Amino acid sequence: MLNILVVDDSLIIRKNIKKYITNLGYSIAGEAKNGRQAIELCKELKPDLITMDITMPDMDGITAVTKIREFDTNVNIIMVTSHGQEEMVVSSLKSGAQGYLLKPINEEKLLQAIGNIYAEHLEDEDDELLDDELIDD
Repeated sequence: MLNILVVDDSLIIRKNIKKYITNLGYSIAGEAKNGRQAIELCKELKPDLITMDITMPDMDGITAVTKIREFDTNVNIIMVTSHGQEEMVVSSLKSGAQGYLLKPINEEKLLQAIGNIYAEHLEDEDDELLDDELIDD
């Protein structure tokens, strides 16, 4: 089961994302209201996935992603953004995020974003299993 850290400065957005996550059968690792808290909680909780708002006070999501990548290269990160922030999305992907979601978010969009990231991992694992089977034959 995926453990997910939810990061957004809006309490309402965090509550909605947490509801979608639990409805989809995943686990909430924790929540943060800015990038600084996200970094601390990522070190402490070691989530599998982070949903990260781009625009937040104290420390924005792009800076947080860059700093998280300094100590954790395995956690998957989905950026959450509003329309009109395309340059910020590109910057966040270059900083190490694996995907993004446009607000308003709903359960279906979140599931698709998670599926896009983990489908790649499942394909890699399937390839390795197939290689192992071919070697054994």
